Amino acid sequence: MAERISVNSTAGLAALAIVCAVAPISPGVVERVYSNGVYAALQPILTSTSNLVPIALVDPLILLMLTGWLVLAGRDLVRASRDAWWRSVARIALRTLAWSAAAYLVFLVMWGFNYRRVRLVDKLEFSGDTVTSESAVALGGQAVEQMNDLHQPAHERGWGSADTIDRALAEAFDGAVRDTGGERAVVAGLPKHSLLDWYFRRAAVSGMTDPFFLETLVASDVLPFERPMVLAHEWSHLAGIAHEGEANFVAWIACVRATPSDRYSAWLSLYQDVLPSISRGDRAALIGRLGPGPREDLQAIRDRFARNVSPRVSAVGWKVYDSYLKANRVESGVASYAEVVRLILGVRFTGDWTPLRRP
Repeated sequence: MAERISVNSTAGLAALAIVCAVAPISPGVVERVYSNGVYAALQPILTSTSNLVPIALVDPLILLMLTGWLVLAGRDLVRASRDAWWRSVARIALRTLAWSAAAYLVFLVMWGFNYRRVRLVDKLEFSGDTVTSESAVALGGQAVEQMNDLHQPAHERGWGSADTIDRALAEAFDGAVRDTGGERAVVAGLPKHSLLDWYFRRAAVSGMTDPFFLETLVASDVLPFERPMVLAHEWSHLAGIAHEGEANFVAWIACVRATPSDRYSAWLSLYQDVLPSISRGDRAALIGRLGPGPREDLQAIRDRFARNVSPRVSAVGWKVYDSYLKANRVESGVASYAEVVRLILGVRFTGDWTPLRRP
């Protein structure tokens, strides 16, 4: 009887997870009911609570789940008779399926439904006509000018402590979220390191948003001038902006409207996103206009990758993440990160980089 209940429960959980994964829910409904409703009310509570704890809460969760699975699997195998070992294997498989389905359902409720909300191109005044090779080169030139101008004041001011919340950046970020359609205040996540840091550094992952406790994880090797954009990007995820390119877009708006140090980080990040989208000749011309300060910072980033990144781990990790994004209806996968350039070129702004909303 117990095994029958276990099978039925597992089948029910798996079926519910599949239905939730494929159900055609209207983006407008998700936006109104979940992203600006349930999730917007939940995020300040969870992030404020996780901010009280200096460690990443997702670490003990991962350890607890992994240890529990191993202990239960070991118990099943030890108890198995020689002739009925397949029952233990089946029990382990059922438990794995049930736990996976339950974890996916919790993920959806806590954060994952944000993948299905209304896209920024449908909220903001956007025109694809302004997204051209020429405009990309011009944007790259603007990035070079800003980097050259901001390098000295940014480095003189510095970037503060790596394990505290920059209140000026958090305030600018809150304004950026509201200007792009957010209806409630977002609590910024305290930057934390995780047991996953070894993987982050070797896979070239700068940060991650924990979707269960809604906390901000940052790789320990992120350089100070990279940090504002990394933090603002992860805070964008806390704001319910799941799409990577859109998270970069909101992060860029926040940083470019904050302190000189934050603005430098914004333009430095955008410069690196623009380069792959222009021709080799235009790329060489932009590189030639860089001042010695920005050149040194870009070289420091390259040195960081060369020192810490494992090409094999990075390739596998990003391939898995690409599949994860596509499974969550982000058709462009990891290429979505670079869509920040398309958004900046196509969205209409006022003079202070405030995007115009659709009526």
